[in-house]
Amino acid sequence: MMNRQKLLMMLATTLAVAAGVGHGRPVAAAQGGSAMGVAIDQFLRAQTAGLPGTVSYNVGAIDTRSPLPACAAHEVFLPPGARLWGKAHVGVRCSAPSNWTIYVPVSVQVHGSYLMASRPLPPGHPLTAADVTTASGDLAMLPAGVAQDLSQVIGRSTAAPVAAGQPLRADLLRAPVVIQQGQSVRLVARGRGFEVSAEGRALAHAQLGQVVQVRGPSGQTVHGIARHDAVVEVNN
Repeated sequence: MMNRQKLLMMLATTLAVAAGVGHGRPVAAAQGGSAMGVAIDQFLRAQTAGLPGTVSYNVGAIDTRSPLPACAAHEVFLPPGARLWGKAHVGVRCSAPSNWTIYVPVSVQVHGSYLMASRPLPPGHPLTAADVTTASGDLAMLPAGVAQDLSQVIGRSTAAPVAAGQPLRADLLRAPVVIQQGQSVRLVARGRGFEVSAEGRALAHAQLGQVVQVRGPSGQTVHGIARHDAVVEVNN
């Protein structure tokens, strides 16, 4: 009789463990593996939808050495300062029935086209279409600011020597000088339904998009953004 009772108790314990009953279980057992995985996948799909190129990602293994209670709903979030680009982490938070937070490693690949130098380029060289070629690869593995469109490089000049096959980054290029010191320029202020312009004289050289000081017609000094065709755009 005693042996039968022991056998029944052992069988009940085995079934309880298989069903996930109890406390202090590893993450994989407590969460069933799928609920948290689905939440992370949905979060990554939404957060990477606007990235340039074809996106793929891998979710790293969850550390099962730290036991967690079961969770009714997982809240996935991006830690402050983090970016889903290359190797990163996402946080997973639970508020019911228990409070806990863990961080899961992820790897985000963004396959797309980018521009690189087709030949060695000296400093100060104005870029033309012949100086540029297209390559493709994982953008997340490249330095920040790599150009992907010809409009980002044509007309700009190199700020330093660029080797053949080197990706063209924003910090390697300079915008063209469109305003010369002492040049007569047209100050333009635009608003909703109106545009006001006046003549002025530039007090310094300025590259495209750079802030430049201009002496206005009444002698006052104003600041504006250097544009093409000797135009300085003044913000209201």
